[in-house]
Amino acid sequence: LIFLGVGAMTDFGPLIANPKSLLLGAAAQFGIFITFFGAIASGLFTPNEAASIGIIGGADGPTAIFLSSKLAPHLLGSIAVAAYSYMALVPVIQPPIMKALTTKEERNIKMKQLRHVSKLEKVIFPVLATLIVSMIVPPAAALVGMLMLGNLFKESGAVARLTDTAQNALMNIVTIFLGVTVGATASASAFLNVKTLAIMGLGVIAFAFGTAAGVLLAKLMNKFLKDPINPLIGSAGVSAVPMAARVS
Repeated sequence: LIFLGVGAMTDFGPLIANPKSLLLGAAAQFGIFITFFGAIASGLFTPNEAASIGIIGGADGPTAIFLSSKLAPHLLGSIAVAAYSYMALVPVIQPPIMKALTTKEERNIKMKQLRHVSKLEKVIFPVLATLIVSMIVPPAAALVGMLMLGNLFKESGAVARLTDTAQNALMNIVTIFLGVTVGATASASAFLNVKTLAIMGLGVIAFAFGTAAGVLLAKLMNKFLKDPINPLIGSAGVSAVPMAARVS
């Protein structure tokens, strides 16, 4: 239901107009894999637990909760707290990394206005995306399908009441339920231990590597592109919506 609301609030126009930007989002997931292997190397976590911790690097609270509930439900409270804490700390974590990896000239790159994206393209995109993802990664069909259904609500313009409900009332209600129920799993025995500290530490690493990878790929792409990309937008590949985009 959260993905339905996020879809209803998302404009895929810039992505459709400039498909190359999809690579920046992919690069920012690098933090997930670094953290996954780091968690296994620590010797404290099983592969399932490591995968649940790694997804914190995706900077997407609902996805972290969804995956943890499937693979490591006993760590759900710790992972949820880490994911949402670092999503809130994006304005603190990202800027130093972004500045360290870019020059003043790169930060001053002014990108050209994107082409106009027609309403037909915006309506076809969520339908095609759902079909393609469902065939390639069937287990993701439910989440991506809901994301794209919400976007179809918005772009079709035919269900204004449903779009407004998904964007506002429904999102608020589900967020309250999610926060209360996840909070109920954070009992002292499950939360106050060494593993929780390790999860918090690995979460920072996940965010940092994800941010750095997005920025560095943008710099690499500029060596081959006629119209350069401002590397600062690479950090928005971290899915802390919409905070990462605001920071960029």
